[in-house]
Amino acid sequence: MADAAVRTPVKPVSSSRGNALARWLIGGPPLLYLLVFFALPTLIMGFAAFRYPGDYGGLAPMFDDAGQLDLTFESFSAFFSTPIYFVIFLKSLLYALITTVVCIAMAYPVALLIARSPNKWRNLLVLLVILPFWSNFLIRIYAWMIILGPQSLFTRGLNSVLDVFGLGPVSLLYSVFAVIVGLVYVHLPFMVLPLYANLEKHDPALLDAAQDLGANAWQRFWRVTFPLSLPGVVAGSALVFIPALGIFAVSDILGGTDGIMIGNVIKQQFLESRDWPFGSVLSIMLTVAALAVAGLAALLARPRRRAHG
Repeated sequence: MADAAVRTPVKPVSSSRGNALARWLIGGPPLLYLLVFFALPTLIMGFAAFRYPGDYGGLAPMFDDAGQLDLTFESFSAFFSTPIYFVIFLKSLLYALITTVVCIAMAYPVALLIARSPNKWRNLLVLLVILPFWSNFLIRIYAWMIILGPQSLFTRGLNSVLDVFGLGPVSLLYSVFAVIVGLVYVHLPFMVLPLYANLEKHDPALLDAAQDLGANAWQRFWRVTFPLSLPGVVAGSALVFIPALGIFAVSDILGGTDGIMIGNVIKQQFLESRDWPFGSVLSIMLTVAALAVAGLAALLARPRRRAHG
C-alpha cells in the first residue's frame, strides 16, 4: 500500500553546504600551504632542470635570439652519464638505510619501555625523548664534533682499549662512522614516537592469552607484539629514511670528504657551482626517491584483509 511505504528523509541542502564549507575551512589552509610551498616550487624546479645554465650562474634566458623556447636534456644526460653522481646517490641511500635500521634497533626497546611504564611516568619519558628538539640543531651537531674529536675523552679511551689489543689508533671525526652517529642521533626521536604511539594501544590481554597457551617471553614478542607494531615500524622508518636521505648539515660538519651525500652535492650545485639546472635534476631524483619510499611505506602500512572461507 502507498500509505504504508517508507519514505526516505530528504537531507536539507543547507546542511550539506555547511558540511562542505566546514571541510574546506579545515582542509583548505593545509592544502593551500602544500600547493604554494611544495607543489609550486617542485614545478619550478622541474622546469629549471630543462634549462641551460647561465654564463655567470643561475639560469640562461628562457628564449633564444630567435624567440624560440630554449630547453635541453643536457643536465639529465650529465647525471646518467657521470658515474660519480650515481655512486653518491647510492651511498646516500645506503647511509639512510643504515640509519633507519640502527634507529629501529635503538628505538624499539625505548618505545616498549615507555609503553609499559606506569601512566604517571609516561609523559615524563616522552618529554625526555623530545627534549633535544628544544635546542638548536647545529649546536647539537657541533657537540658531536667535541665528543668525536681526536682529543676527546671518548676517542682517547677507545684508542687506549685498541692499543691493548695491538690495534692502531682510529680517527672518529670526519668519517663515515661520524656521519652515521650524527644521522642516528638526529632522527632517533622520529622513530621512538611512532613506535610508542603504536605500542601504547596494544591490549595486554593478548599477551596474557599467549602466555596461557604456553608461549614464553620471546615467542610472545615475535608472535604478538612485533606483528602488531609493524605499522609503527613502517611509519617510523619513513620518517627517518626520507629526511636522512636528503640531509646535508650532518655530513657537512661531521663527515668531511669521506661522508659526502647527495644533499651536499645539491647544495654545492646551487650555492657554489651555481649550476641550477643540474642541481634541479639532482633534486628531482631525490624527490622521486623520497616519494617512492613514502608510497612503499603507505602500501606496507595498509591493513591487510584476509579472505575467510
